Amino acid sequence: MSPIILLSFLVVYFGILLAVAHFTSKDSSDNSTFFVANRNSKWYLVAFGMIGTALSGVTFISVPGDIGNAPAGLAANNFSYFQFVLGNALGFIIIAYVLLPLYYRMNLTSIYTYLEERLGYKSYKSGAMIFLVSRTIGSAFRLYLVAIVLQRYIFDAWNIPFIVTVAGCLLLIWLYTNKGGLKTIIITDTLQTTFLVLAVILSIFFMADGLGITVVEAFEKVKDSSYSKVFVWENLLGDTRHFWKHIIGGAFVTIAMTGLDQDLMQKNLSMKTIGEAQKNMMTFTSIFVVINVFFLCVGALLYFYAEANGINVKDLGKSDYLYPEIALKHLGLLPGIVFMMGLTAATFATTDSALTALTTSYCVDFLGFNKKENPNDPKLVKQRNIVHMAFSIVMLLVILLFHVINDDSVVSAIFKIAGYTYGPLLGLFAFGILTKRQVNDHLVPYICVLAPILIWLMTLYVLPHTTYKIGFELIVYNGLITFILLWFTSPGRASDKQLSAK
Repeated sequence: MSPIILLSFLVVYFGILLAVAHFTSKDSSDNSTFFVANRNSKWYLVAFGMIGTALSGVTFISVPGDIGNAPAGLAANNFSYFQFVLGNALGFIIIAYVLLPLYYRMNLTSIYTYLEERLGYKSYKSGAMIFLVSRTIGSAFRLYLVAIVLQRYIFDAWNIPFIVTVAGCLLLIWLYTNKGGLKTIIITDTLQTTFLVLAVILSIFFMADGLGITVVEAFEKVKDSSYSKVFVWENLLGDTRHFWKHIIGGAFVTIAMTGLDQDLMQKNLSMKTIGEAQKNMMTFTSIFVVINVFFLCVGALLYFYAEANGINVKDLGKSDYLYPEIALKHLGLLPGIVFMMGLTAATFATTDSALTALTTSYCVDFLGFNKKENPNDPKLVKQRNIVHMAFSIVMLLVILLFHVINDDSVVSAIFKIAGYTYGPLLGLFAFGILTKRQVNDHLVPYICVLAPILIWLMTLYVLPHTTYKIGFELIVYNGLITFILLWFTSPGRASDKQLSAK
């Protein structure tokens, strides 16, 4: 495909998003609108829009490409990722019926305010800081994935530097989220999720057409192939893809990266009632599981197409390039545009939401906007705008750093980093919810740093001498170490005031 055609599509795409931002923020652009959309969101819009935020460009590119990868000495991944998706679904159910009732009862804007009431001031700041670091890194990785695709297939044609590509993306995201914040994002994410779902369905159609078969025959071909193998029951210790590792890891990664993450919870807290929020989560979960099945099917069809047309995946450098390579260079104009539509929608739905959540958390948790007499004071709105821009710049720097050092599949890199960064957050919330003890608040920041270091040292110096291979369940061990350290440094039972936050 011609780079100018793809660039024209991006211009039109962002023009639509900017138009939506203009109409959703023209009546109000205060902090209440930006942070919680005036707590007047429609649950069905949030449920559908959250799909684009939860999936991101990682699912769109890395998951299909990864099914053909194989760990050293083991069989290909095939559909084993779906075990992780089932774990995700379990985690979403726990969020809906354990965490959301807690957040709604306390009427929170930032979910980390819970830590202040239950555990203490430094625990609160530690939790909020963990989120800021974790979400910045995670979102930067996701945007990096789409940026390298845009660079390779569009901007390299004009020798535009990678830094300009990333900075341009972040500037456009900042422009359409700066005024309306969450109110704008709920609408734009609904639009972008529509593009994402349409893209994956059409991709299956175009792939089947390219193979000379019908869509029904394509699904049959996938079902009858070795790629459709889902469950891995062998080698519990030595295979990171074992069923129980994926189920447990998937559930706890979801609880930490969604239920304890201001980003997706901010959208749930924008609804009027807990009932609507729970209905949103369960609807979202159902769609999430089905759409992941489609992505895995796309992956199998990609490998079928590559084999039929003599495309060597290893020659591409990494499996992340397989989907864009086939869509943009082999299937024709319309499939290429559909691919770009889905990739752009998935990635920017994640990044715009993350920037808004990061801004909200910093303004509420560190600048104390929720404790101000008038949170919508024009001076505070101006301060929020500065914070919003600052996080855009920080994300740019992280992406550039990752561009220099990354040599791994992005999908595995994101969850590996999450295991280290979100683990202490999981331990903090678990301690507050599951026990009646208070913490030694002054030690909590040190514990939140020590726990990831201990688990990192264990993976570096202990596990290589055993047959055990750690996978997505890394986050569980990290959270458990945090929990144990909090327990053994605890001075005793919490006060009645602290326990009232449970």
